[in-house]
Amino acid sequence: MVEPLAGLHEVRTWAGKYPVPRDVFLEEAASAEGLLTMITETIDLELLDAAPRLRIVSQMAVGVDNIDVGACHERGIEIGHTPGVLTETVADTAFALLASVVRRLPEGERAVKDGSWGPWDPFWMTGSDLFGTTIGIVGMGRIGRAIARRASGFGMEILYSASSEKEDAPGRFLPLDEVLARSDHVMICVSLSDETVGLIGAREFGLMRKDAFLVNISRGPVVDTNALVDALGAGSIAGAGLDVTDPEPLPPNHPLLGFSNCLVIPHIGSASTRTRMAMGALAVENLLAGLDDRPMPAPVAWPGG
Repeated sequence: MVEPLAGLHEVRTWAGKYPVPRDVFLEEAASAEGLLTMITETIDLELLDAAPRLRIVSQMAVGVDNIDVGACHERGIEIGHTPGVLTETVADTAFALLASVVRRLPEGERAVKDGSWGPWDPFWMTGSDLFGTTIGIVGMGRIGRAIARRASGFGMEILYSASSEKEDAPGRFLPLDEVLARSDHVMICVSLSDETVGLIGAREFGLMRKDAFLVNISRGPVVDTNALVDALGAGSIAGAGLDVTDPEPLPPNHPLLGFSNCLVIPHIGSASTRTRMAMGALAVENLLAGLDDRPMPAPVAWPGG
């Protein structure tokens, strides 16, 4: 993946199974002009102070909530990310999560394995439907639009909330509270920011219908974990599907994992081989361009820019 870089620049990589230890990262960054990062690395003032030669940060992800974008801007450090190439794969995962929890597929699989699958019963393991229902999409960016396209194929009514109405967006724009109150399924697609941390909490779960499902494929802290546990425990919502959690990874003894109607997968929304290769290639292209003082294919916009 880094071969194009290695032919033109001195490249040092971390080959460990787990994220690079912080002390090693700081030491290696000290002489670096460019960094190719994952969401597991934190680019903060400590790192920036330790890396006086740094000019480029290229992240193999769309979100950059692990990067102090403002501090990079102040120091003239460019940031690249990988939007677009993962949109369709993440939307596929979102719908797989939604279908799985709505149709109770994990519960059905457990019944097969634990021997509780008995003679056919017309109302055993019945779930809800996707077709002809209402989906509420919170955040109408690239991924939100891709989810809306899939929803239209299921004959769903599409509602969405966003920071503002999108002129060419599919579906009907409504305030968040109305989207939550009217939807059979609520899909969280917003970016993580100061404004979206805890966006879905106890008050918002109280607005949702008791037969509604929540799916989060954005970032874990957008949903208040304790409030979600309380909502599932009280039966305030019908179930949840989570690709992301807070904390992450989720401890095996976490209360969320005790609910049969809560499906948690380990942040694999973009995890198809083709998409991860495309993300890596774009991240390398961004880094090469930045190091060569050329415009990045996918730069992160500066704050207020």
